[in-house]
Amino acid sequence: MDVVSLLRERAATIPNHPMLIWVPGEGPETTWTYTSFAEETSRIAGGLAARGIQKGDRVLVHLENCPEALLARFACAWLGAICVATNAMAAGPELASLAETTAPRAAITQPKLADLVSTHVPDLDWIAVTETDAGVPPRAGTNPERAQAFSRLRSTPFPQREPDPLAPALIMFTTGTTARAKAVLWTHENFLWASCVGAQQQGFWPDDVVQLFLPLFHVVGFSWTFLPILWVGGTAVLQPRFSASRFWPIALKHRSTIAAQVPFTMGALQEQDKPDAHYFRMWIANRQIPEMQRRYGIGKISSAWGMTEMISQPIIGGNPFVPLQANSIGRASVGYRIAIVDQDGSAVNPGGEGELLVGGVRGRSLFKEYYGDARATSDAFDDVGMFKTGDKVRLLDDGSVVFVDRLKDVIKVGGEGVSASEVEAVIQKVAGVAEVAVVGRPDPLRSEVPVAFVVLNPGHGEELADVIVRQCQQSLAKFKVPQEVRFLDEMPKVGFGKISKARLRAFATEPAGHLPR
Repeated sequence: MDVVSLLRERAATIPNHPMLIWVPGEGPETTWTYTSFAEETSRIAGGLAARGIQKGDRVLVHLENCPEALLARFACAWLGAICVATNAMAAGPELASLAETTAPRAAITQPKLADLVSTHVPDLDWIAVTETDAGVPPRAGTNPERAQAFSRLRSTPFPQREPDPLAPALIMFTTGTTARAKAVLWTHENFLWASCVGAQQQGFWPDDVVQLFLPLFHVVGFSWTFLPILWVGGTAVLQPRFSASRFWPIALKHRSTIAAQVPFTMGALQEQDKPDAHYFRMWIANRQIPEMQRRYGIGKISSAWGMTEMISQPIIGGNPFVPLQANSIGRASVGYRIAIVDQDGSAVNPGGEGELLVGGVRGRSLFKEYYGDARATSDAFDDVGMFKTGDKVRLLDDGSVVFVDRLKDVIKVGGEGVSASEVEAVIQKVAGVAEVAVVGRPDPLRSEVPVAFVVLNPGHGEELADVIVRQCQQSLAKFKVPQEVRFLDEMPKVGFGKISKARLRAFATEPAGHLPR
C-alpha cells in the first residue's frame, strides 16, 4: 500500500461519507466526501504533471490551514512527488533557507504570501495561488492572476501508480530548537504508520468527528489527528486556526468528538462559557491534566509525546484501565523502544532523569533521513541506532514518563549549570504568572546569565517583576536568580505547544522596547 491506496480504499468502501468539512472564518462551509476528495486529488495530480512535475520532484506548499493544503499534499503523493510543507509563519530568510535545502521546482501558496514566496524562492518554475487566504477574501492587489490560480491545477485525473511504500512523500521541518530547521523526510509507509498506529493507540472510531484547528504543517495537526481519522474513515472539521469564541459553536454544530489541544488553546477556553453538554469523548494533550478533564467533562485525555522525526507517538497515555499520575506524558508505545539514560549512557532508575532515546524502523516508525544532510542524520542516532531526542525526562515509579526540559536548557553561569526548569518552577508559583520560560543570555564575564520571560494573567502588571526577583532570591542560589524579567503578551510556540526557547534566546539579546507585545 501507499497513501493513494488508503485514500482510494476509503473512497471505494465509504464513498459518500463526509471526509473533510471546511469551516472558514467567513463564508459558507464546504464538504468533501471520500469520493469527491479522492477525485479532486487525482485531478490536481494531473495538473501537477501537466505543468512538468515528475516523480521525486519537490513542491513547496506554503499555506495556512485550508482544504488546498491537504489536497496539494495528497496530490503530490498521488503523483509520486514530494510535498515540502513549510510553516506559514516563516519569515522570508527562513523560507529561503528551507527552499535552499529542498530545492523545490514549484510552489503552492496563498495571496498574502505569494510575494514572500516569489521574492525569497526565486528559482521556481511556477507558483499556484489559492483564491482566498484560508477562506478570507484576498486584500486588494493580491488576487492571483488567472494563470496562477490554484483552481487551474485541476486537470485530467492522473492514473494510480504502482504502490511504493518506501518512496519519499513529505518533507516537514524540525520545530526550531536548533539554529536552522532540518528537513525531515517521510515515506509513504510513514504516512500509513501514523494513520494506523495513531488510530489504534489513541482509540479513534469510524463515527468520530475530529475538530482540527492546529497547524497542518506540524505533526499534531496532521499525523496525530488528520491521518488517524482518515484510517478509520471518520470526519475532519477543519478550521483556519484556533478561535476561542467559535470553538464551542462549531463543536456543537458538527458534534465533534475529538480535538487536539495545546496549553494556549486550553487556557483560552477557560475564558469562554462552557456549554451544559457536548459530544467530546476525547481530547489529545501533551500531558495528563485531571482538572481540565473534570472541568469540561471529557471522558479521556490522550496524552502523548512525539517529534517530527517520530511520525506518531512513542509515548502515549490515556488508557482508563491503567491510570497515570497527573502531569505524566504516558508510557512507552508498543510500536517503539525507548530508553532514558544519564550522561554516561546508563539507564536511569525510577525517580531518575535523563535523555530520552527512541528506537524504531527508519522509513516506517521513524523518519527516513534529514533531506540533503547525511551528517545530521548520522549524528541524530547513537551507536545502536537509537534516536537522540535531546529531551530530558523523568521516569516515575509506575513506568510513566514526565517531560522535564530540553537538555540544552541548562544555562552555564560562570561555570555553574542552572536548570531553566528549576527557575521556572519558582517563578510559576508567583500569583499572577500565567506562563514563564527562562533562557540564557550571553554575558562577557559569566558566559551566560538567566533571563525570565513571563506572561501575566489578566489584572496583573509589570510591577510583579520585583516580586518575581525576590521570590527567586529567597528560593535559589544567587547565580540562578534572573538578571532580568521581561513580559510578553504570549509565548512563541513550536510543535505541540512547546515554548520556542530558540526565539526567546534571540529576544533576550534585543532591547526591551523591541520585544513583540
